[in-house]
Amino acid sequence: MKRREFLITIPGISLYPFASYGQTGFPSNSIKIVCPYAAGGGPDIQLRQAAPYLGDTFKQAVIIENKVGAGGVLATQYASQSAPDGYTLMLGSNIQLIQKIIKPEISINPLTDFAPISNMYSFPTVMMVSADSPYKRVEDVIAAAKANPGSMNYGSGGIGTSAHIAGATFVTLNNLKVVHIPLKGSVEIATSLIRGDTQFAFPIAGTAVPLVKGGKVRALAVTSKNRLTQLPDVPTLNEIMKNELTIQESWFGMWAPIKTPRDKIDTLFQGITSALNNKSLKTTYEEAGNMVTPSQSPQSFGTYMVSENKKWAEIIRLTGITAE
Repeated sequence: MKRREFLITIPGISLYPFASYGQTGFPSNSIKIVCPYAAGGGPDIQLRQAAPYLGDTFKQAVIIENKVGAGGVLATQYASQSAPDGYTLMLGSNIQLIQKIIKPEISINPLTDFAPISNMYSFPTVMMVSADSPYKRVEDVIAAAKANPGSMNYGSGGIGTSAHIAGATFVTLNNLKVVHIPLKGSVEIATSLIRGDTQFAFPIAGTAVPLVKGGKVRALAVTSKNRLTQLPDVPTLNEIMKNELTIQESWFGMWAPIKTPRDKIDTLFQGITSALNNKSLKTTYEEAGNMVTPSQSPQSFGTYMVSENKKWAEIIRLTGITAE
């Protein structure tokens, strides 16, 4: 039987291609993935790039539902309270761990309210300015901020996001007085820079690399351990500042509600791993500045999440980031 593919889109929800033939057992229905990020931003784009491959693997439609708000808290609450049947998943990340660290009163705890399935990919942030900015180097930004305390702003997609933490770390380590401007989402970062509302920002690589290559912004540094192959002429922030706290790489992985049966978690893990091993998808991710990082097992992903929680808690203490 020939494979049939189709795509249906309605506000906030996209249904991605799947093979028309069925299979017995799990999954026997479409799988919904809750995305806590705005449509068009880096995380949303990467998830949509993976969706067709996941659909092929599971032989079912993969539905992406964007639930944006409160820095990802709304999506986390919604996904964690969904039926634990393996048909509702969430694109989780270290950002949700950070939100819980910053706001302990949040009722949902990613470490206890979700069953980890697998990590998917990791990435740094990119320090960037507008294409017509007078700042050509990181040192130029530092000098300008020190010469005019309080006159500069840096933007992010919200409090506790990767862009916020990278910016706050940069500001703290250089003892700068700079104002953080939390925007409604990462898709607004470039627009804010171009308008002049903010002077620099640290969006994730998946958002930044296409903007840099498109000539809309200028990259000054990356927060990865090594230079990105996609931006080989852009130094790492650690090269410039000589401080390993500037090395910050975030990640995205797949979670399910905590009581999802183990056999279904294992099936989902195998399918996600298979999709991530697809050469075409790996190339697409890497070209955008991401590193494909599937977990060895759901259990190893859980262990990794615990260690990550400790690391980011230390960085939050350093920067003094709060929910306000």
